[in-house]
Amino acid sequence: MHVLFVCTGNTCRSPLAEAIARRLIAERALDVTVASAGTSALEGMPASDGSLLVGLERSYDVSLHRAQRLTRELVAEADLVLGMAAHHVERAGELGGQGKVHLLTDYALNRRTGRAIADPFGGDVDGYRLMADDLERELARVVERLAKEPPPQVSP
Repeated sequence: MHVLFVCTGNTCRSPLAEAIARRLIAERALDVTVASAGTSALEGMPASDGSLLVGLERSYDVSLHRAQRLTRELVAEADLVLGMAAHHVERAGELGGQGKVHLLTDYALNRRTGRAIADPFGGDVDGYRLMADDLERELARVVERLAKEPPPQVSP
């Protein structure tokens, strides 16, 4: 299975989500790969300083991350696409992801919450820490759900 995390710039939320999920998946020895992309990403940008710092504090390495723009091909390659906010879900759906695109918090709780993962971009490091706390909590639920019930395969 392949999971794609989506945010806006692919420098703050989705790279950290990818790193957190990668660790949780490895701890559970699941056959799941992860990647991330941004709806408005500037190709090749590194993770933001805030995400790098919080990653270092929590031993998530995002130092090699390079941003990539969300494309139809990335959506097609994914079995599950998890957006950080409603507009990310909408854009991934427009790129062919109907049926496999969800708001991360909705998927984590297996019910509609409509709650976005807050974007810390431009804020202080405490905003990045709060975002990381939120991602750790929600991704633990996502990985638990994936371990119990992998998403169904969606035909192209």
